[in-house]
Amino acid sequence: MSDAGHSSVLIRNGTVVTMNDVGDVLRADVFVQGDRIEAIGATPGSAELEIDASGCLVLPGFVQTHVHLCQALFRNLADDLSLLDWLRQRIWPLEAAHDEESLRASARLGIAELLLGGTTTILDMGTLHNEDVLFEEAERMGIRAVMGKAMMDARRAGNSYLRETLRESLRETERLIARWHGAANGRLRYAVSPRFAVTASDELLHSAVELARERGTLFHTHAAENRDEVKLIRERSGRGNVEYLHDLGASGPDVCLAHCIWTSEAERRLLAETGTNVLHCPSANLKLGSGIAPVPEYLASGVRVTLGADGAPCNNNLSIFQEMRLAALIQKPRLGPEVMDA
Repeated sequence: MSDAGHSSVLIRNGTVVTMNDVGDVLRADVFVQGDRIEAIGATPGSAELEIDASGCLVLPGFVQTHVHLCQALFRNLADDLSLLDWLRQRIWPLEAAHDEESLRASARLGIAELLLGGTTTILDMGTLHNEDVLFEEAERMGIRAVMGKAMMDARRAGNSYLRETLRESLRETERLIARWHGAANGRLRYAVSPRFAVTASDELLHSAVELARERGTLFHTHAAENRDEVKLIRERSGRGNVEYLHDLGASGPDVCLAHCIWTSEAERRLLAETGTNVLHCPSANLKLGSGIAPVPEYLASGVRVTLGADGAPCNNNLSIFQEMRLAALIQKPRLGPEVMDA
C-alpha cells in the first residue's frame, strides 16, 4: 500500500475471506498501515485512504506461479498451433522483435491485467534480453515478483538473437541476481530460468542449477509440456524430461517445473519424493493442444501443484479465476465429477 502513496488504508463494509485455519468469512473492516494488515474488525476510525467495499469480497492477493510478462503484447497473435510450431513460427520471432520500449509496454500491460484481476504475486520468465526492464516495471507498479531472464544456448533456440553462449547466459544471469535479488525491500526476487531442455545444453542446465543453489534463488523451467518436446529429450538423453532434469540436479523444493503433462509413473514418484513443484497452466495446455496434466494423481501422491495463466498468446488472458475453474473442470471427464472440489 505504501508503494501506492498512502500510509494507511481502511477498507470498510466488505465481506472478508480470511483464509485462516478455519476458513472464516465475515463482514468486517480491514485496516492497512504501510505494507502490513494491522487489524480486521475493530479498526481505527479513519485512514488516509478509505474504500467502501460494500457488496465486494476482500481477500488475500492471488499468486500465479507461471507467467510471461514479455508476451503480453502477443495476445491473439499465435492461435491454433502446437507448442513447438507456436514457438518457432510466432513466439520466438515476436520476442526477437522486442526492443526496450515494446518490452516495457508489455510488462506494464501484463502487470496491470494481473493486478486488476486480483493477482499480486507472480513467478515470471522473461525473454533473453532487457530483463532489467521487466524488473523496473514490477518495482514501479508494486507487484511482488520472482523473475528471471530466459536462458537459451542450444541450436534449437530460434534465430541468433534468441541464442547465447553458455558463458554469456551465466554472466548475465549473475549480474541480474546481484542487481535484483531482494530488491524493493524483498518484494522482488530472482529465479534462474533456463527456458526448457530443448533450448538448453546439458552444461547450461547443470550450471544453472548450481548457480541457483549457490545464490539462494528458485530454479524455474518448462518440462514435459508436449509429446514432441518429450520425444526430443528422450532421443537426446534416453530419459523422460523430468528424469533428465533430475539427473542434472534440477529437482527439489527450490525447483519449479511448468506443466509436467507427459510424465511416467516413475517421474511422478520422483516429483513427490524430491518435493519438486509443478506449475499447472490449464488454459495454455488446452489452447496449444498439449494435454491435461494428471493433477489429481499429483495431489494424491503429495506433489505440490500451483497455478498460473502462462503467457497471453497461449491463453489470451491472465485471469487466475479462469485457471482455478478450468483446473477443476478438465479433470472431471477423466476421473469423475467428484475428483476435484469446486
